[in-house]
Amino acid sequence: MAKHLIFLATLLVTLAAFGYTTKRFVGFFRITRGGFPIRQIGRRFGVMMEVAVGQTKIFRRPVMGFLHALVFWGFCVILIGSIEMVIDGLTGHERVLAFLGIVYDIIIASGDVFALVIGLAILVFLARRIFLNVKRFSGIEMKHISHLDANIALTVILLLMISLLGMNTFYLLSAANSGHEIVGVFPVSQRLASLFSPEAHTAHVIYQVNWWTHIVLIFIFANYLPYSKHFHVFMSVPNVFLSRLEPLGKLDTMESITREVKIMMDPDQAFASPAEGSGGEEEVPERFGIFDIEDVSWKSYLDSLACTECGRCTSVCPANLTGKKLSPRKIVMDVRARMKEKGPGILKNGKEYSDNRSLLRDYVSEEELWACTLCNACAQECPININQPAMIVGMRRYLVMEESAAPAELNSIFSNIENNGAPWQFSQEDRMRWAEDIMINERSE
Repeated sequence: MAKHLIFLATLLVTLAAFGYTTKRFVGFFRITRGGFPIRQIGRRFGVMMEVAVGQTKIFRRPVMGFLHALVFWGFCVILIGSIEMVIDGLTGHERVLAFLGIVYDIIIASGDVFALVIGLAILVFLARRIFLNVKRFSGIEMKHISHLDANIALTVILLLMISLLGMNTFYLLSAANSGHEIVGVFPVSQRLASLFSPEAHTAHVIYQVNWWTHIVLIFIFANYLPYSKHFHVFMSVPNVFLSRLEPLGKLDTMESITREVKIMMDPDQAFASPAEGSGGEEEVPERFGIFDIEDVSWKSYLDSLACTECGRCTSVCPANLTGKKLSPRKIVMDVRARMKEKGPGILKNGKEYSDNRSLLRDYVSEEELWACTLCNACAQECPININQPAMIVGMRRYLVMEESAAPAELNSIFSNIENNGAPWQFSQEDRMRWAEDIMINERSE
């Protein structure tokens, strides 16, 4: 009974903390802009199964990609066992899912094997981060706290796997020594159990210590993740489901601007009635493009939360590879950091709140933005389908449409298009002057 009450209190504290965090993030999402309709659910599900569950993009780096995929798949299996532990703690019983029979045996056996596999993979990941100088793990945006955060998260995962194997191992010893029936199949822990020979009481105590260690670590980790780069454990699958389905090179148009262009081309459009179901004339946005965090779309903010900071995007960016300041990873991390900085003030004081800082310039410089070639290599490489160019284009649009702050070369092109109908400085009447002195010989038939 005491164990049941202690577990219930621990679970309630965990849920309260997680609820507070969830409420905070919901508030942050309300600060952002809309404009990302969710359609084609079937196609999205297919993309999610291929990219998120199948981990297809991660295999572009075969060795480490395979290890990462094993960790992800292992977590999916072990999650079932974690859910069973919560039910056990609430009901005061053990192995409540045992009624599943052979399916239960397969789940438990897979979780036991994956616990060892994940533990070994995490040791490899930690060794790479601590002892190897992996270039894509460094950069101006990768502060000491980023590396510390990664090491903490990996260490907690390692402890989770050790406590899971310890729990399974001493469950077997406790059950065998007390004559109780063993429920489930434990290929790895069975081997580990042969290395120990404790008394029945000692085995039971060690089993309970590992059980509590494992479940408390799960609760702590669940509340740590939203404040860590490992938030992608929660966010990567929904982020892939909500992927942009259009071709990567396609730029989203601004409907209010498109309408103005159509009116310029056909003035009768200005008097046309709104399309049926459109809800009337579209409201012109207060600001064109992205200047600060409240101008970012909710999907771009979701991208920033899902970012694993793996650096694959930056490692393939041609601008970054040629020594320019642009790092697609930094752009995404800056969106997340700016919301963390300004979001609480907006929630407290309303959207008029200002801290005299902004995403553009205080976080992301104009030099970074104009270094981008919009090749979309970053979006192509990202293992969870983050759309970095959407953020870059949004900030460029602000510079051009709100401040006319494009580079001189672009401003010249814009002026030529406006005046001459072409990017060149020659008027339409002079376009064929280059051919005036060319002699053309007519061939007689």
